Order: sequence, then C-alpha cells, then structure tokens
Amino acid sequence: MFTDETALETALSAPSAALVAEAAQWPGDLVVLGAGGKMGPTLCRMARRAADEAGRSDLRVHAVSRWSDAAVADRLRAAGVDPVVADLTLDADLTALPEAANVVFMVGAKFGSAAAPHHAWAVNAALPALIARRYADSAITAFSTGNVYPLVPVTTGGCTEDDAPDPVGEYAMACLGRERVLEHAADTRGTRIAVLRLNYAVEPRYGVLADIARALTAGAPVDVTTSHVNVVWQRYANEVALRALTRASSPPLILNLTGPETASTRRIALGLAERLGVAAEFTGVEAPSALLNDAGRCHALFGYPDVALGTLLDWQAGWIAAGGTLWDKPTKFQRRDGRF
Repeated sequence: MFTDETALETALSAPSAALVAEAAQWPGDLVVLGAGGKMGPTLCRMARRAADEAGRSDLRVHAVSRWSDAAVADRLRAAGVDPVVADLTLDADLTALPEAANVVFMVGAKFGSAAAPHHAWAVNAALPALIARRYADSAITAFSTGNVYPLVPVTTGGCTEDDAPDPVGEYAMACLGRERVLEHAADTRGTRIAVLRLNYAVEPRYGVLADIARALTAGAPVDVTTSHVNVVWQRYANEVALRALTRASSPPLILNLTGPETASTRRIALGLAERLGVAAEFTGVEAPSALLNDAGRCHALFGYPDVALGTLLDWQAGWIAAGGTLWDKPTKFQRRDGRF
C-alpha cells in the first residue's frame, strides 16, 4: 500500500534484475520522446536506476517534453535524468534532439481526435515517420494501442498479434498509421523497432480502476456497457518498454501489452466498492464484445506482470481512502465507437 507519491513513484520506477542485466549491455544513451505524460517520468527514472545499478554511469537518459510542469522536470533532474525542453511537432528541428542508441517513443494524441482528426494523424502518424528517419540507426520502442484491433466477443480471450488490425474511429486509424510508417522505416532503412499495443496501464492516480473508483465514491452509477477490460500495472508496462529495446527488429517486433485477465467491469466495481465501503450502482447493459488483447506473447518474453489484479484493487481503494491525488485524466474506456 502506498501512502504518498514519493513511495508510489519509487515503486513504479523500480527495475528488475533482468532489466539491470540488459541495461549493462545498452550500447549508448537513451532518449525518451514525450516523457512528460502519465508514464514517461517513472519510465525515465526506471531507466536511470537500471543503468546505475548496472554500473553504467556513462549512460545518459534524456527525457524530452515541453515540460509544462517544471516541477516534474526538476524531480527527474534530481534523480539523474536529463530533461530536454522540446516541442515535438512536424515543424520542429529534430536534428537538435539528443543522439541516442535507444529511443522510447511515447508521443500521442487521443482526446479531441474526433473533433480534430487532422491533429491526431499529424501526431500519431506523420511525426513518427520523421522520428524514425531522425533515429534510423537506433533501436526504437514505440507505444501503440490495443485500439488498432476491433471489438471482439469477451469469450475469445482477446486479439493476438496474429489477428488483423481493424481500427474503429480516427484515433485508432491514426495509431495504425503510426505502426505502418514505422514498418516502412524498418523495411526501407533497416531501423530496429518494437511496437507495443498497450491497454490499459494503471496506477492509483489514473487509469481504468481510478475511473471506476471515482464514480463509486461520487455515488454515480458505473456504466457496464463495456463489460470487460484488460489492465496492467504501470511498472510492468514501463519495464517491457525498456526491455523491448534489446529485442527491437526489422521487421518490427509487435507485442500486445496488458495483464492476463479478461476482467469484468462489474466485478471490478463490486470489488472496489467493498474495499471502499460504498454501494455500487450500475447503468447500461453488458455488451457481448469489448476491446480486449491477449498478451501471452509478451508474458512469454518478459514474465507475468508482477502485481495481481486483486492487489491493484487493494492499492486503488487504499489510495483513495488515504486521500491520495487523482489526476483528471479519464481513460474513457467505456467508449465503443472510437470517438475520443
């Protein structure tokens, strides 16, 4: 159980022995593009801690973002990470970005994509093409999304990497565009790439569990139309992103990244309500299909996520009961029409 954000971020950035061993072999510096988002700061800290524990003080971890919240950049700097202020747009001078043997690409545009799809395509597809050209000789881990798959029956266990993408909505189509331009870079320039189709990373301040818990504590009904979800502890997602660098390839390695459960939205809500001591109310009719991924290939490479769903529920309820901060960054996991 976490009592404050310092303890939480320390846990989220803890590297495993396997990551430390791989960091010892990293051929050069790491640059994290879009490091100021929900996952970026703890991923950067994890990379720094792994390098330090591996005795690689020569490696630099560059965290690139606009850094609208200077306090986050200051905390990273104090942890030994090198914050770099840059606006990652199509007009930016990408040659000014730090040189690096390893790149984690975390830039993305989701919310508002229905109203301004051109922006989603610029950020999610055009920018990655430029980044892949800028870092043609580097290993690149790029975050994608499980939204590139269609809704599938909840009885299937979710899509595997062998299932054909069939995105719904402009956001999902633009994210598939990201994957395609990276595949093109791998095919034409031999750039080594790993693509991670993530849904959904969670920690107590945001995510699917926080969204449901927030509704419960507000006395609002939980919409169960999206009847099942996948979630994964963010620390595990951070580590997979970093360990995928040594497995990046041409053609790209494509991995689903999530937890092992096809988790019932209703049962999550009931579990959180019991832990929080509140009543659970529901709305909607549970649909027979949902956005679900089978991450068995990822688990075979990197092991099972290190925190079980029941523990995540314990931590989420404990965080709210202790008055922990909740970010105003809803996942909108309930959307079924692809409009964000």
